[in-house]
Amino acid sequence: MQTVLADLHVHTLLSPCAEVEMTPHHIVMRAAEYGIGAVAITDHNASANVPAALEAAQRYGVKVFPGMEVESSEEAHIVALFDTLEQLQRWQLLVDEHMNGMLNDVERFGAQYVVDAEDEFVREEQRLLHAPLSLTAAQVVQQVAALGGLTIAAHIDRPSYSILGQLGFIEPDFGFAAAEISDAGWRRKMQSKLQRLAGYLPFITNSDAHNIYDFVQGPKNLLQVEELTIAELKLALAGKGMRNVLPGQFSDFVKNDANRVHYIAKIT
Repeated sequence: MQTVLADLHVHTLLSPCAEVEMTPHHIVMRAAEYGIGAVAITDHNASANVPAALEAAQRYGVKVFPGMEVESSEEAHIVALFDTLEQLQRWQLLVDEHMNGMLNDVERFGAQYVVDAEDEFVREEQRLLHAPLSLTAAQVVQQVAALGGLTIAAHIDRPSYSILGQLGFIEPDFGFAAAEISDAGWRRKMQSKLQRLAGYLPFITNSDAHNIYDFVQGPKNLLQVEELTIAELKLALAGKGMRNVLPGQFSDFVKNDANRVHYIAKIT
């Protein structure tokens, strides 16, 4: 078994609301520097910066889960995670078919940049990414599962862009692997209030970072798994076979460059 500090909801500068400092290389480099052993790159309805993150991950020894933050037709945000880039690319093709065709208004929403693993500019995405698809939340969950991925109901404590905010509750058999509570919700200890509405799903918390400070200092999860795969993550979220996920604020453990702590540790 290994224990790894993981942030499963991180945006790059491809998301219109993210800072330009959020390049894939910068995110992965900071993850290695601060002992964050696993990161999921989850831009809004897009995945073009995941290849650069995976390339950087090989250099720095950080696990990158290919992912996406999907916006369903109900305007509910769902984090989708996969094992491979190929799975994500197949999912992207389906997402592209269900986008609304609107163009991005840079002045209103912000620019959407694709870069390479060296932080070099590749292109600017012209489509508006932060917009609902024509896929329902149920369809998103089903289709991601069919491709071998898992889904997490994102920031369910928020009144907008969350499945609880839009639908009111989550059926126990909806198909989510977990429900995410935001940093603010975690600090307000919203878990007990939301447990029943969330269908008694296991809770996690992530940085949902749009800048480097929030990525380093934001909430994360300690994963106890055999290996960093989607199958193992599912087992850990279900608490099976000595696997576990411990969510919370770990900023006290994220040290500066002189005193950093690495979380990848063997458990006997």
